[in-house]
Amino acid sequence: MGNRVDGRAPDELRPVRITPGYFEYAEGSALIAMGMTRVACAVTVEERLPNFLRGKGTGWITAEYGMLPRSTLTRTPREAAQGRVSGRSQEIQRLIGRALRAVTDLGLVGERTVLVDCDVLQADGGTRTAAITAAYVALYQAFQRLVDTGVLEQIPLRSAVAAVSVGVVNEQALLDLCYDEDSRAEVDFNVVMTDRDEYVELQGTAEGKPFSRASMDQILDLAHKGIRDLFAAQQAAIDTLRHG
Repeated sequence: MGNRVDGRAPDELRPVRITPGYFEYAEGSALIAMGMTRVACAVTVEERLPNFLRGKGTGWITAEYGMLPRSTLTRTPREAAQGRVSGRSQEIQRLIGRALRAVTDLGLVGERTVLVDCDVLQADGGTRTAAITAAYVALYQAFQRLVDTGVLEQIPLRSAVAAVSVGVVNEQALLDLCYDEDSRAEVDFNVVMTDRDEYVELQGTAEGKPFSRASMDQILDLAHKGIRDLFAAQQAAIDTLRHG
């Protein structure tokens, strides 16, 4: 039980703290801390749409994801300086966008684009899952602001969405991997779920030998437990917004 690098139990999340309203000027924002990982998310609502959605009476949610140069142990060059977005960043920002669209009634959003910027301030594993979890809180705040100002009649969210990593390290399933564990994982999963116990996305890979159905079931059980705790952290953050 105590053989993890930070002394956690196999089914224990890193300490989680979500701070809503992190950015002063964004319609919605949140900073999430999961252990040493820190991700800041900001939501911008624009009165425009991609060409393929114009005139269809629906909205759109999209995301951008990036890592600050010194979010990692050694400096990571800015992607803008390299003139292109990496394949990894593209994959992650599409994942964030899919997760948020899955729980939003885009028809109620109206003909607007909601852009979610997720920036990794410090990386110690699980940045994409932390980004999804924080982005939901930022999105909720943005929609609440649109309701408060009379732009929307109701918050167009069907359910909450959160995500967590699970992996198998030294043949043991572990919840919420830090970087040291992730770098040694034999199996690596990212699980995205709604608070209706529905899956939005499962990303699972065997880094070495293939894994069994029984192992996957154990991984999903761990993810379910962790995500329930993340929903509680999200709700606590949202409650602070409501009560000012």
